[in-house]
Amino acid sequence: MSALVKICGLAEADGLDAAVEGGADFVGFVFCPGSPRALTPEAAAELADALPDEITKVGLFVDPTDDDLDRVLQRVRLDLVQLHGRETPERVDAIRLEFGVQAMKAIGVATEADVAAAHAYEGHADWLLFDAKPTEGDTRPGGLGRSFPWHLLQDWRGETPWMLAGGLTPENVERAVAESGAGAVDVSSGVESAPGVKDPARIAAFLRAAKNARASW
Repeated sequence: MSALVKICGLAEADGLDAAVEGGADFVGFVFCPGSPRALTPEAAAELADALPDEITKVGLFVDPTDDDLDRVLQRVRLDLVQLHGRETPERVDAIRLEFGVQAMKAIGVATEADVAAAHAYEGHADWLLFDAKPTEGDTRPGGLGRSFPWHLLQDWRGETPWMLAGGLTPENVERAVAESGAGAVDVSSGVESAPGVKDPARIAAFLRAAKNARASW
């Protein structure tokens, strides 16, 4: 079975159109101040309303308050909230209960211990997202175009569906799936011509490559 694909950080109609035409399964909108991909709720709503119902609409937040979430969810039809900060399992539960939305928890990975730490979110998050762990000099928790050793995920045996993110491109996604065993992948900077500017041709190329990818173990 081919990998599911999420195109994240969409901010313009041409990138969204390329994602839809190429068969993306998830599309992501960023609500993180300071990100070059950040959108207002109004701009995101206009894009989300143009999407087919079968595509899962994801909103990316970093340590959001209830007010932050309410401000977006009152305006944007989101199916899944991506939590990319230091949210605890208890906070994930609270968001799911309060807002009646599914949640995906991002896990920063640099070592085997980081992967193991994801077990704490089993039974709390609906999805896990394994991404490269930020370093001290990073100003954002994701979207940095940096990968981690994909083989660290080969022994992951959790019950929660998961995605692979971090430094993926049309050129390396097939190898990333083969080495990690990922059944779903997430890309943002790897399909851009400049920070925050999606390249429709690279989106199309990534989707083709990801749909051809197969785990090697």
